[in-house]
Amino acid sequence: MLLALTGFAASAQEIKLRHALEGKALDALATLVIKFNDTQNSKARVVLQSVQGLDDRRRLPAMALLNTDDSMRFFDTRPRFKPLYQAMAESGEKLDQRRFYPQIADAVDDSSGRIQALPLGLSVPVLLWNKAAFRKAGLDPDTAPLTWLQVQNAAGALFDSGVGCPLTSSRFVWIHLENVSAQHNDPIIVRPNRIALNALMDVKHLALLSSWYKSSYFRYYGPRLEGDAHFLSGECAMLTGESSLYAETVRGKFLVGIASLPYYDDVYGAAPRNVLPDGAGLWLLAGKKKDEYRVAARFVNFLMQPQNQRDWVKVSGYLPMTVDAVSALRESGAPSSLLEAVENRLSMTGITARPKIGSALNLMRDALNQEIELVWRNEKPAKEALDTAMRRANGAAGKH
Repeated sequence: MLLALTGFAASAQEIKLRHALEGKALDALATLVIKFNDTQNSKARVVLQSVQGLDDRRRLPAMALLNTDDSMRFFDTRPRFKPLYQAMAESGEKLDQRRFYPQIADAVDDSSGRIQALPLGLSVPVLLWNKAAFRKAGLDPDTAPLTWLQVQNAAGALFDSGVGCPLTSSRFVWIHLENVSAQHNDPIIVRPNRIALNALMDVKHLALLSSWYKSSYFRYYGPRLEGDAHFLSGECAMLTGESSLYAETVRGKFLVGIASLPYYDDVYGAAPRNVLPDGAGLWLLAGKKKDEYRVAARFVNFLMQPQNQRDWVKVSGYLPMTVDAVSALRESGAPSSLLEAVENRLSMTGITARPKIGSALNLMRDALNQEIELVWRNEKPAKEALDTAMRRANGAAGKH
């Protein structure tokens, strides 16, 4: 397959797509790229380029499938991106933004509702658990902890049974601050361009996680996807992470359960379903030639076709982008109850407003990740760390 993706005529134009995918998701993307290339003439092809082991990251590709949090890892810099809606219009390709589910579009649009990237790799935050570890600890392997108190009780039982890592997390800021705030109707944006992820709920939750960290109920391995490997290896018994990871666990070495992100049942008006989809988008890099954008635009429309969306979602585990994609999944025999739940969630409006993708969101997450490291090292209490992060994020955002 890799030869098929790279071994075409030397005179053909290579439109590189940089990614960090592995396993089933990489297989799914490679298959779609081959199908797309078969529809094109021999002078233009999309070529996959893994960021793993790449020597020269500063030679920018035309496209990249990434979460913008990972820009430094992908490019050794923070490059400019060309808005997708603009590239599509300039290339004469139609992009009907109304086809996207509201919550999918909200994750990748700007303040004017214009789509900045194709939301190809989005997930919702979930709790995953190792059923064998639960059974050994005397817990019901088929019953998920629904609240954070139940998570604490499960972590205690797991620790007592000899598990060295009862709970870990990937993408800590997105899951444990942005989404916990959204679940409990705590505004993330209190006024235009003013972020407030240091409210009482945020402080309470980070302080609780800090106490778990000190008691070895919770382990922290990094701000992005580092926790995934520790869960998939069996080292950690529970993980708060991306829903798409479940696709990698289906044929793993142990049975895994998946459930909604826990919440606080003692908070008035808590709405645990109000989680915020996020993840990797297909971004176009700025400064490329018109011909490259034309190929990229055709590739985007190819990926938007319902049957291609169906194939991508079924294998990768990422969220469907459109109603057409869900209809294709339903026709292929996907569980109707699951699809109904997905549709209901992604169709919701009026969820907690959050910073739009771009410099403000990146600055906020960078500041929070750095300050939270000090909490784990017991150098700052939760409130001081969050207050400092908000001053840094809001001060820096005001300069952009």
